[in-house]
Amino acid sequence: MTDIKQAQDVYKDAGESVIFATLLLNHTDQVAEKEAIAEFADLSNSIINSMRIRDPEAQASIAWGFGSDAWDYLFPNAPKPAQLNTFQEIKGPKYTAVSTPGDIFLHVRAKNMAVCYELMDQFMEILRPITDVEDETHGFRYLEGRAIIGFIDGTENPAGVESMDYTLIDEDEDPEFVNGSYAFAQKYIHNMEAWKNLSTDDQERAIGRHKFSDRELEDDEKLPNAHNVVSKDMKDDVEHKIVRMNVPYSDPAKDITGTYFIAYTKDFSITNRMLDGMFTKSDRLLDFSTPISGTLFFIPSKTTLEKIAEGEY
Repeated sequence: MTDIKQAQDVYKDAGESVIFATLLLNHTDQVAEKEAIAEFADLSNSIINSMRIRDPEAQASIAWGFGSDAWDYLFPNAPKPAQLNTFQEIKGPKYTAVSTPGDIFLHVRAKNMAVCYELMDQFMEILRPITDVEDETHGFRYLEGRAIIGFIDGTENPAGVESMDYTLIDEDEDPEFVNGSYAFAQKYIHNMEAWKNLSTDDQERAIGRHKFSDRELEDDEKLPNAHNVVSKDMKDDVEHKIVRMNVPYSDPAKDITGTYFIAYTKDFSITNRMLDGMFTKSDRLLDFSTPISGTLFFIPSKTTLEKIAEGEY
């Protein structure tokens, strides 16, 4: 049976301030790198708990985990999460969901960036000697919690404890890794000038929803490749859900603005089918959004982290 107390923070809570980091292990001294990861598995929870005491109002939420290559490298003799593999790029007629490397993934969010900074600073004291940074992205909560393209975000997400049913692996699925989760991270850059030049009606037809009320458009009002049409997973005529967050980021002086998409699920095949629909059916949103990364990670439960800390893997 799943237990949210044994899970990391793999639920809908984008936070006011966010840091995503994807790290690559040095792959030079497996023993030393494994020891550092064991130390991090041991100390990270203490660091998190200490910060929650220091600033309880910040509501810090953290999830971290491993890519497929990192798991094979660090724990070659241990069981492996059933769906943890290298993400395979999805090539559509117009656009491609790229696959990019990543060994260690960190998702830190809180009500203020100072807390995110303090957590990442302490985390990296342990991880910096054994890693290089593949990507670091600082995100923020946009006005009214909207996506950076102006639409209300995440209204279809499972809420509260209901999210457990969609994010936490249970005994029937992978008994060794109960309460773990899969995270798919994908970073997009937007052509905001082109998007803003669309009329509100055209933006709504592209997304499939009214911009200000978030009410879904009638089917005949949507484009055939509207985002909420092609990204929906209706396998076996049943809608399958994940917990997703679209986090805005920007360097406005450089005219660089995008979305960091993070999806948590107990079954990555659902996320993969959603992506397949978007890219093979040329989601209209992709005309304005270019993916520059795509990596699958496993987010261990606290029980699994204890095993890693004790050297049982």
